[in-house]
Amino acid sequence: MTELDAPVASLPDARCWELLRTQELGRLVTHVGDVVDVFPVNYVVDGEGILIRTAPGTKLLELTVNADVLFEVDHHTDTEAWSVIMRGRATALESEADIERAENAGLRPWIPTLKRVFVRIEPTRISGRAFRRDPEPERTGVAEY
Repeated sequence: MTELDAPVASLPDARCWELLRTQELGRLVTHVGDVVDVFPVNYVVDGEGILIRTAPGTKLLELTVNADVLFEVDHHTDTEAWSVIMRGRATALESEADIERAENAGLRPWIPTLKRVFVRIEPTRISGRAFRRDPEPERTGVAEY
């Protein structure tokens, strides 16, 4: 990554989307009343949105009550790391055309369960940061920032 001249660097939107396309596991964060839940989900980038599959249950219920979500993906190696966070609205796909398109997006469940509901997350904001992974600076003396 060329973003790593500094220990932490903000990523432009285009780079965030590029990085999202390299992974397939993220975290979906929902919020209903006083309850915040985090769900690991496999996903695929679809244009400028995210597709996930789910079954009836807590996740789908919470998305129905409050469609405002966070979606987070990260990755690391021994020398660098990155994290992308998307704020958006999640909507279960209902039209036959949308579902057929989603069926052809290549999103398959990781575990042998039926996940018949496709959900699309439309971003309202995306941000990302890249991190250079170096040893911790010396704790004594003058720190360079």
